Amino acid sequence: MKLLSFPAHLQRLRTRYASRGKQGRSRLLDELCDQYHDSRKHAIKLLRQDQPPALRPRRGGAPPRYEPIHEVIERIWKAAEQPCGKRLVEALPLWLPHDAKRFDRLLPCQQSLLAEVSAATLDRLLAEQRARGRRGLSGTRPGSLLRSQIPLQGEVWDEQRPGFLEADSGAHCGSSLAGDFVWSLVYTDIASTWTEGRGVWNKGATGGVTQTRDVEETLPFALRGLDFDNGSEWMNWTLMRHLQLRRAPVQVTRSRPYHKEDNAHVEQKNWMWPRQWLGYGRLDDPAVVPLVNRVYQEAWGSWHNFFLPSMKLRAKWREERR
Repeated sequence: MKLLSFPAHLQRLRTRYASRGKQGRSRLLDELCDQYHDSRKHAIKLLRQDQPPALRPRRGGAPPRYEPIHEVIERIWKAAEQPCGKRLVEALPLWLPHDAKRFDRLLPCQQSLLAEVSAATLDRLLAEQRARGRRGLSGTRPGSLLRSQIPLQGEVWDEQRPGFLEADSGAHCGSSLAGDFVWSLVYTDIASTWTEGRGVWNKGATGGVTQTRDVEETLPFALRGLDFDNGSEWMNWTLMRHLQLRRAPVQVTRSRPYHKEDNAHVEQKNWMWPRQWLGYGRLDDPAVVPLVNRVYQEAWGSWHNFFLPSMKLRAKWREERR
């Protein structure tokens, strides 16, 4: 005996199901499954069949009460370089006066909602916009010549002194890795999160060493260590001689293959540095490299290092195996 065999009774049950809360719906489903021997999922589909979307129970997502401020939040979020919810909730009071001058004034209900919105709610409201981003191709190709000479760095450096950097590269290749194109090299200091970016033409060792030397001269502290992945743009003798054959050699380590978490400090900068500004298109003209470096050094680096706050882990501890 199935519930579908009693249309009139099923319609009454649908009305009861729509008017009950979560616990009431659960008890009703338990009763129906026990009486008619239907599966729980099948019973839910039958009871929700004639319900309009407005009456169906919501499953997570942003609360509908914040819809009046969704457009304002998305507008400020994009103008503020798409920060996370914790940073955005602190930035809203600073951005709202400027937003009101350029766009329409906010209603009192919108002002009250913006004053009480939390960081978690902001993340939920912007989840769909964040998911629209593209993913680029990975251009990391293992360099095998120096694997035995460069030690693995299995854990993140626990350094409080500035000068220990993580380095990574991003390919501006569009949809194909064939041929030569512009690459972005990103360097992030673990202690201070100071970040520098440089553009190079292809993955040649000469360009990588030239830009690494330029970054070292620009840093407001001495370079003490450099950790990178297993790409050939880093694992080459030219860069190793530059870092090791000096009065105070730089400590050099590499991450484990296919473990991005080993270089988490610089990996999390890949969106804010090369991708947010240069995007995912293909840059196959070497004349672009000086322009990219000029913006990295004169505008983009100063903006991110001096005016955008960066969050860091304050403390961590171990409880048994966690």
